[in-house]
Amino acid sequence: MNSEIKQLLENVRDGKISIDDALLEIKKQPFEDIGFAKIDLHRKIRQGTSEVIYGKGKTPEQIIKIIQTMLNAGQNTILVTRIDEQKASEIQKAVEIEYKKDAQLGIIGKLPEPDGIGTIVIATGGTSDIPVAEEAAWTAEVLGNRVVRLYDVGVAGLHRLLSHLDEIMSASVIIAIAGMEGALASVIGGLADCPVIAVPTSAGYGASFNGLSALLSMLNSCASGVSVVNIDNGFGAGYQASMINHMCKADCEEGKK
Repeated sequence: MNSEIKQLLENVRDGKISIDDALLEIKKQPFEDIGFAKIDLHRKIRQGTSEVIYGKGKTPEQIIKIIQTMLNAGQNTILVTRIDEQKASEIQKAVEIEYKKDAQLGIIGKLPEPDGIGTIVIATGGTSDIPVAEEAAWTAEVLGNRVVRLYDVGVAGLHRLLSHLDEIMSASVIIAIAGMEGALASVIGGLADCPVIAVPTSAGYGASFNGLSALLSMLNSCASGVSVVNIDNGFGAGYQASMINHMCKADCEEGKK
């Protein structure tokens, strides 16, 4: 969790940085007030992951200012979620951003090398769930995870899911994304020996109530080890999966020494 502080202390121990310089790094203001927003610059130190920009409701100018503040503070990779193509185009005029249309998110900087303990598998019930799945997948990749996508493997044709048992059985975390009645999460939860994060989507006909039906089904899953995030919250699922996939990393590495 506090890998940056640990690295800083190790650099002091190894003589790579002076005590005064290390103290200065720790004492730097934990946030920067830019008027309309207060950018949390110490979030990675506290939580292991830098702040992510939620783009919906923000103007392109506001997003650009936040990005520039983060870059000036030394953040190498920045994730901006929930932005449309037009907003991304406006941002592109000021900073280089890679826009992922399906996921409706943008990435500034290079993706880090995967350093999680295993693989995150992302499975969808149908093709209509792919936008939510792509948000989860790119979030997980930006946070340093290896991701395997299994799309359109819903319970309407269960053989499609069963043809991927190797990927399911070898995953460290699985994100199950489905609308309609949301049964995919329970089925995967009954097969896998790892945590399963269920994401209900708003895909479905009238009685699905824009994802409420899938949400309630997933909350009532009889399979153990299934947790649930909010409707269409691919970002939340990708973030949570990354935390699980990195949970043992520091302690396991320390134990090997």
